[in-house]
Amino acid sequence: MDERDWLAARFEENRTHLRAVAFRMLGSMSEAEDAVQESWLRLSRSDTSDVENLGGWLTTVVARVSLDMLRSRKSRREDPLDPNLPEPIVSPADGTDPEHEALLADSVGPALLVVLDTLPPAERLAFVLHDLFAVPFDEIADIVGRSPAAARQLASRARRRVQGVTPPDGDRTRQREVVDAFLAASRGGDFDALLALLDPDVVLRADSAAVIAGAAGELVGAAAVAETFFGRARTAQSAVIDGAAGLVWAPGGQPRVVFGFTIENGKIVEIELLADPARLGELDLVVLGD
Repeated sequence: MDERDWLAARFEENRTHLRAVAFRMLGSMSEAEDAVQESWLRLSRSDTSDVENLGGWLTTVVARVSLDMLRSRKSRREDPLDPNLPEPIVSPADGTDPEHEALLADSVGPALLVVLDTLPPAERLAFVLHDLFAVPFDEIADIVGRSPAAARQLASRARRRVQGVTPPDGDRTRQREVVDAFLAASRGGDFDALLALLDPDVVLRADSAAVIAGAAGELVGAAAVAETFFGRARTAQSAVIDGAAGLVWAPGGQPRVVFGFTIENGKIVEIELLADPARLGELDLVVLGD
């Protein structure tokens, strides 16, 4: 058996799993098949000699392909997908495929597909990969181009929507208080107040578009992050970003930079700066003003 035949055999071993991932991402059987086929084309063109876990590698590939398809669909403003589509699980003749049994255990019904179709693409990917297929957040973060903490937050937001549960008012109020206090301390040049709001190991990350605009790609530590915001953010406004408290710079009412916050125990543990127009367009963003 030559290498291509070996790869084809291994791909077929993973096809059921890949189809299930793609279907949960896309909600369309035909699109899921397209995503799986594209994954095979990418596999056949790639050097996988250093890949230790081919199944995991293929899961990442089909997730990337599905994410691109979701984003393309959103840009075309397509209607929601038909919620009555069947499950893409095909049982083998002997009915003993363990992969099939595992997928049946977390099968996604039509009602859940309707909810998934309301999620932004990155949230949907984080929820599907982590909650339905146990993919670690560090791998999800690499796919969506965000930090593991931000990927965890994406999945958490999606999970709340799927479960029909919103965060307790106290939690949302506290988050808003922390972010607004951060904005006030930044504008007022209160370094000590900034430090008090930041976790000692806080991380500031910026996407490539924000870096081009002059932001640091990554900063670690309360002092470094406080120094960055000291006396600044004068034109930033309070906002709700995918249901969470955040800030936005929106000159002329057009969002240019979004500041996402991860808050734990009343402290800011991560700040994410997003300036890529495509990513900004995916966000559920409500500007609250000053």
